[in-house]
Amino acid sequence: ITFIVPYAAGGGSDARSRQIAQRMSALLKQPIIVDNKAGAGGNIGTEFIAKAAPDGYTIGMGNFAPLSVNKTLFGNLRYDPEKDLMPIVLIEKGPLVLVVNTNSPFKTINDIVKAAKAKPGALTFSSGGIGGTHQLSAELFKQSAGIDMIHVPYKSGSAALTDLMAGNVNMMFTQMYSAIPNIQAGKLRPIAITSRVRSTLLPNVPTFIEIGYPKVEVLNWQGLIAPKGTPRAIVEKLNSVANQVLKDPVVREQIISQNNEVGGGTPEEFAALIKSESAKWSSVIKAA
Repeated sequence: ITFIVPYAAGGGSDARSRQIAQRMSALLKQPIIVDNKAGAGGNIGTEFIAKAAPDGYTIGMGNFAPLSVNKTLFGNLRYDPEKDLMPIVLIEKGPLVLVVNTNSPFKTINDIVKAAKAKPGALTFSSGGIGGTHQLSAELFKQSAGIDMIHVPYKSGSAALTDLMAGNVNMMFTQMYSAIPNIQAGKLRPIAITSRVRSTLLPNVPTFIEIGYPKVEVLNWQGLIAPKGTPRAIVEKLNSVANQVLKDPVVREQIISQNNEVGGGTPEEFAALIKSESAKWSSVIKAA
């Protein structure tokens, strides 16, 4: 079985994919080869899955942007997330945290909003590419606060974070797994988190909701997908095995330790999440 990851090696999606693939391989007693096909905001790898033979031998990680954002953002995808892909199971979902360099003068959301309103278009925020949760969280914040900031996209989230720590951009919405080690090392200062409630990992960091921005609730998510037309029996088999993997204590601990919520459930439940997220973000993208 070939397991497609639509992002570069070394990132969060790649690491989780390899962890899941390894354990699924053991349960299925079938070799699973992880193949990174990065580029175009996840579109290249996701299109490869969509156009593969629907026989269960090509599956992959379906992510937030290529499944629920890019159709609206790019407008000319060579695959249709709804028509060409089959959701298998949600793997995980989790919030992002807005961070600044520790040398930054910004200590609160109000500091950022005040500075942005004083000099519209002067502040910058980095991201791992156009259309991902890094950028869209910031766009949602901009709309909610009525401010203007400049988006600086990079080829990866790690590159965007590195430049933030170097002081070349003002801020970034990033995933917890990349934020926590750098916060603990004193390289980043957390400002606010996009979850509904505070994180146990960052108990002193407020949510956007409690600060007064109730719309800025964002979860980054990913799950297994296959080409549309994959036989139901195969989808159910893969779903069953993936749910077994998600009960593994080591897998659960790694997901939870990054302040993410363990996924699982049925293909229909994952499909419903994709549909609801598509509706939410299409309106944000059009407004931006």
